[in-house]
Amino acid sequence: MEVLNNLAFGFSHALTLQNLMFCALGCTVGTLVGLLPGLGPLATISLLLPLTYSIDTTGALIMLAGIYYGAQYGDSVSAITMKIPHASSIVACIDGYAMTLKGKTGLALFTAGFSSFIGGTVAIVVLAYLAPTLGEVAFLFGPADYCALMLVGFVCVSFVTTGSLLNGLAMCMVGVLLGSIGTDVNSGLARFTLDMPFLADGVGIVSIALGCFGIAEIAKNLDSREERSPFNGKIKLIPTWPEFKRIIPSALRGSVVGSILGILPGGGPVIAQFAAYALDKKVSKYKHEIGTGCIEGVAGQAAADEAAARTSFIPLMSIGIPENAVMALMMAAFIIKGIQPGPNMIAGHPELFWGLVASMWIGNCFLLVLNVPLVRYWLSVFKIPYNVLFPAILFFCCIGTYSINNNLDDVFITVAFGALGYLFMRLEMDPSPLMLGFILGPMLEENFRRSMLLSRGSFEVFINRPISGTLISLIAAFILWQTFVFFRQRGKAKELAVAEPATT
Repeated sequence: MEVLNNLAFGFSHALTLQNLMFCALGCTVGTLVGLLPGLGPLATISLLLPLTYSIDTTGALIMLAGIYYGAQYGDSVSAITMKIPHASSIVACIDGYAMTLKGKTGLALFTAGFSSFIGGTVAIVVLAYLAPTLGEVAFLFGPADYCALMLVGFVCVSFVTTGSLLNGLAMCMVGVLLGSIGTDVNSGLARFTLDMPFLADGVGIVSIALGCFGIAEIAKNLDSREERSPFNGKIKLIPTWPEFKRIIPSALRGSVVGSILGILPGGGPVIAQFAAYALDKKVSKYKHEIGTGCIEGVAGQAAADEAAARTSFIPLMSIGIPENAVMALMMAAFIIKGIQPGPNMIAGHPELFWGLVASMWIGNCFLLVLNVPLVRYWLSVFKIPYNVLFPAILFFCCIGTYSINNNLDDVFITVAFGALGYLFMRLEMDPSPLMLGFILGPMLEENFRRSMLLSRGSFEVFINRPISGTLISLIAAFILWQTFVFFRQRGKAKELAVAEPATT
């Protein structure tokens, strides 16, 4: 009953004309961003982050959230129709594009849109019930516990994002070092500024985000020699009743999988889509058809994708830990507006928390209208040449960076990080952990110093406390397991290398 009262309180704020406008704008921009090759919610939110300075707090966060979960469906449209996936729509290419080749594009798009609606609805219920509970648990955390929790986030997110624990941790450390640039709060000494006055306040998060994700992504797409032709297929959005009945079970399974994995550090849409697809291949009544253009192959992953996008807000808003790079940008938006995400946010800013939760369901309805009956018009986006788009995107990157402090040095820093981000992409090193390290690094340092002050310099505080001790044990077990897997795979590779010459 209390949750229903809180949701009613949230709808009273989300249903204002201004917030409805920001929600519709976010969902529309997010869908458009998902359709465009080379763009995504990460680059778009980083582009629009400077706008949050001049927009009302609730409206700004509703708009940015709408961009994030709106882009998840736009990703699936481009993957289904033209086999142009983003990170969160890789699985949609398998059965979705196979359905397009069979002339079932309309059925595939309807399945993705309706399943996304189911996944988003289930995830909103989970968010409303679970986030406040986790917020109450977070009050039990002390500085040492937060240190251990952030370390868990570093390890898990790095591994899931890059597939390589070593590369992921290395990128996290680069982000931590970048976060330490500037004037030390305790001593007042300048750190890593290279005697450059404009670095005394540190490197701006917007400069890193625009450079590593916006400019670097543009450079990567311009460097690619792939030619993309516009989609010219027919769209017919009329599923039969037997086909509709096949969508529901798979979408519900995907919703549960996505809701769970969205909460976990390192989860989110990328891993949720694979997990939901694997589950359908094991338990679906039509599992023998999955992989050849099957409805279940589209429904489960679409629902999991959308559900994980929403429940990924739970660790951010309840305990103040962003689980992926997009959530790190959302955290930056909270901080820009003077709000620290965590248990105190739910208690101190209930209108913001419950207004954002309520707006997600409103956005869910907007997306259903936008992406099912109007999908024919969205596909016309593919007819825009990329050589027309990228100069405009670069222009807004520079304007967005300059507008924060009216300082030309910020533009040069953004360009430098753009070159660095492009280098990371060429080396096949995902820059997402860098952003997380940049956000969490200063928080880790601050809580570590508090822990040392409270324990009078004793490291035993991290082991003696039950929460931090358990988390550090999990980190150690995780690293040992990954080391074991690495050496086991290396041993198998050597055995195969020895066996091949013998057989030949």
